[in-house]
Amino acid sequence: MKLRNNTMKLVVFYLASVALALLTACGQMVWNNPYPDSDVGKNILYNVFTERPKHLDPVQSYSANEIQFTAQIYQPPLQYHYLKRPFTLMPYTVIEMPAITYHDLHDYPLPDDVDADAIAYTQYEISIKPGIFYQPHPAFATNAESGWLYHQLTEEALSTIYRLSDFPETGTRELTAHDYVYQIKRLAHPKLHSPIYGLMADYIVGLRDYAGVLRNVQSGPQASGNFLNLNEYPLEGVDVVNDYTYRIKINGKYPQFIYWLAMPFFAPIPWEADLFYSQKGLVEKNITLDWYPVGTGPYMLTENNPNLRMVLEKNPNFHGEFYPEEGMPADYENGLLADAGKPIPFIDKIVYTREREGIPRWNKFLQGYYDASGIGSDSFDQAVQLVGQGEATVTEAMAQQGIRLEATVAVSTFYVGFNMLDPIVGGTTEKTRNSARKLRQAISIAVDYEEFISIFANGRGLPAHGPIAPGVPGYRHGQQGINPVVYDWINNGPQRKSIQVARYLLAEAGYPNGIDRETGAPLVLYFDVTARSAEDRSVLDWMRKQFQKLNIQLVVRSTDYNRFQDKIRKGNAQIFEWGWHADYPDPENFLFLLYGPQRKVGNSSGSSANNAANYDNPEYDQLFEQMKDMDNGLRRQEIIDRMVEILRFDAPWLWGYHPKEYGLYHAWYKNVKPNRISNNNVKYYRIDSSLREQKRREWNKPVLWPIALAFVIIIISLLPAISVYRRHESSMGIKKLQPKSS
Repeated sequence: MKLRNNTMKLVVFYLASVALALLTACGQMVWNNPYPDSDVGKNILYNVFTERPKHLDPVQSYSANEIQFTAQIYQPPLQYHYLKRPFTLMPYTVIEMPAITYHDLHDYPLPDDVDADAIAYTQYEISIKPGIFYQPHPAFATNAESGWLYHQLTEEALSTIYRLSDFPETGTRELTAHDYVYQIKRLAHPKLHSPIYGLMADYIVGLRDYAGVLRNVQSGPQASGNFLNLNEYPLEGVDVVNDYTYRIKINGKYPQFIYWLAMPFFAPIPWEADLFYSQKGLVEKNITLDWYPVGTGPYMLTENNPNLRMVLEKNPNFHGEFYPEEGMPADYENGLLADAGKPIPFIDKIVYTREREGIPRWNKFLQGYYDASGIGSDSFDQAVQLVGQGEATVTEAMAQQGIRLEATVAVSTFYVGFNMLDPIVGGTTEKTRNSARKLRQAISIAVDYEEFISIFANGRGLPAHGPIAPGVPGYRHGQQGINPVVYDWINNGPQRKSIQVARYLLAEAGYPNGIDRETGAPLVLYFDVTARSAEDRSVLDWMRKQFQKLNIQLVVRSTDYNRFQDKIRKGNAQIFEWGWHADYPDPENFLFLLYGPQRKVGNSSGSSANNAANYDNPEYDQLFEQMKDMDNGLRRQEIIDRMVEILRFDAPWLWGYHPKEYGLYHAWYKNVKPNRISNNNVKYYRIDSSLREQKRREWNKPVLWPIALAFVIIIISLLPAISVYRRHESSMGIKKLQPKSS
């Protein structure tokens, strides 16, 4: 009996010891790692995305959430120097910068300093480097007889294909000038609806007529299925000189065209891929160029599940590019030239995980599972502190984790626009136009963007005094740059005018104290926004309070983004919010947003028109047409100053603010220099994966002693019960051994 009890205690003690040992061993593991064990220690960058990309075909893609992928995959002829400021164009796939020549109506060349009015067309001659190859792709796969393997897929062959990776064979070929010309022709394709077609049709010689030719072919008897072979139809303004050289002709002079050559719109597309993807069976399975890009860039898309994750992997055929060997003076001090001259890209794989909520994304960053993070309002105080003259730095807790802050003023502007076709805020007669202008000016003073930046952006922004963002030629600093309609210059700084001035303007507009003088009714205005989450309601409440300063009732009309775009396109919004991120660092890219022929309503360009306010001022338009073709200089600056002066007086926008972008980066994340103009930056980044694994283990050690303690307590608590059970069993055994009475 005693032996059994001792044995039971020894068994319990042994089990507790084993459990404790197992828990101790498990404590050396990381239990909350969201990635597979096979990824441990690998050269992988972990990133996030919040919105699924709609287009990955470079002819259609025009959103920031799309270019983070397309810019790593495609290679336009030019790119921006990663480190130099101001932003500087440099060759990407070309041997040297394009040769630009001006010509008259008789094709005679003109000197570089000729007046723009004398130029009939500008010619860009572009020569690409030999030896550049496409990523491995089934569109290039051939058989022993050099015939295409997958260009005439049967139903039987398609039955086993569900994604691009299901094709067992791939191939490649060399990049040629024909591929660049093919993509330019695609801008006019009637089924692709490129967002820059309208603009490019004004400049690329013959592009508008070419679109007409393609429409006729598409609707005519010669049309064959989904594929339109653009090689069969020449485009007047673009021609191939040889396999490595092509030319583009631009109507007149358009200096900004050089910037477009650094965008994916002008990246190469091989006709074989276009033909491959046009097969009906593949289109039905969503295996298209819009879903699976094919490029010559440093990375290729190997997994596309936009509701969960997207993966880029190093293109094995990419070579011949090196990390910059020069930069700005501070770049040397910040270690940004430690990898100078080394071959890129450094990172083998980029995993993008879709995160819809900010809190999980932030927590995973702190645990080391995301390599970088933005800073939401709810985590700002935890991450950032202001020191000195408003300079931002990370908090002590962040610094102890080795996290650093990178900040830059974005080449962007967020604004609230007035629909100039609206009878109240825009005016349709001379009298109502004057009244509406004073109403817009009054609202411009009342809506306090300094307060907005402080409350909702945690100080991350600069109040805008016009449409042009800092860092772009034409932007004025200091007293020269203030908006005198809204600000006074006091004590060496801009100060927003008194609300009394706004009320005076409101009364002059015909709405004293927010009451319509003619009808006696309160003034009610309508604010169109995209659908908002619950946490954004405070922003809308704040905006209502700004209008309430003038006793104006603001009614918010919230809708989804597609419906919002439709209302803007049809001119059905009264007041709306929007923003613009520069495509290229030139003032024309901001000032065209208020150019009359770019009006959304009544514009044949449709969705590619960008004047959402439908603003139309003849003097402004005339100056814009003069300014856009000029090189930067004193005369151009004078014209820009006058244009901005007109805009400030007319106030078609509440100028809003230029955001400051803050990014947090772990110590193992190297070579980061924020640059939103250049988007193909991933190839320059480097990850110290060993340091990352070490920190992940340190920061994510499971706290197991409570579990072990609870386990031991449970076992000890069971001992009395076990003892009782054993006594019961023993007594039953004794009874069984006793002889029965006769």
